[in-house]
Amino acid sequence: MKKRSLENSQPTPIVLTIAGSDSGGGAGIQADIKAISATGSYACSAITAITAQNTQGVSAIFPIPLEHINNQLDAVFSDLNIVAVKVGMLADSEIIKVVAAKIKQYKPTFLVVDPVMVATSGDLLLQESAINTLKSELLPLADLITPNLPEGAALTGAALPTCEDDMGAMISALRQLNVKAVLLKGGHLEQDENSNDLLIFQDHFELLTAKRINTHNTHGTGCTLSSAIASYLAQGNDLQQAVTRGKQYISSAIAHADELDIGSGHGPVNHFFAGHANV
Repeated sequence: MKKRSLENSQPTPIVLTIAGSDSGGGAGIQADIKAISATGSYACSAITAITAQNTQGVSAIFPIPLEHINNQLDAVFSDLNIVAVKVGMLADSEIIKVVAAKIKQYKPTFLVVDPVMVATSGDLLLQESAINTLKSELLPLADLITPNLPEGAALTGAALPTCEDDMGAMISALRQLNVKAVLLKGGHLEQDENSNDLLIFQDHFELLTAKRINTHNTHGTGCTLSSAIASYLAQGNDLQQAVTRGKQYISSAIAHADELDIGSGHGPVNHFFAGHANV
């Protein structure tokens, strides 16, 4: 079959998400694909685990066999021009090692790691023994990691921040993780009027602020934000632009979340609040 002419077409920004599947559709691979698509890129995926999950929580996790994770990654990297990779849920040390080895092998231009350890519901999604493997094998390869406050505490051994001053006190420890940049998300400080994040570089940091939205429908916010950032990086934005646009996107998706009526627990954000237009 003859391929269509590509003379007048622009390269398609392709983003790979490596993460777990959420059977409820609100987080994980499903949220990633929605966010990448809604922000104007093409999404491909490699599934690391299958969760039995809904808006009320996670009831079971089945890690994908290592050989098949390898096969998925070889399949997409060998054929698709993947510019950015977003990594989410990695259930154990061996999966982390496989993913890190493939990132080193194929060398995508951008890597965003959402160190998924604790779901919004409080369920533990990463074995505690795997945290050190994550820190030594994968995080040093990342252009950006996007921990929430419990994840930041788990990565650094610091106490869980209860205010913005505590977030600031965590900056030094986060810089010691040997990553290029950290987006520390302050969404768990629910008593604050704004939802403030810290974009932390080795030599400076910036405060990113947005009005806090009063909604219970926040399932998949971390997955969605990190995927949107990877999408904007793939489109040629620099890191600060990609993070700023990603925060604007997730803020709007949360603001429109109550337009959806999904499940009886923490519902998903509204990924397609603007149709398929680039945000």
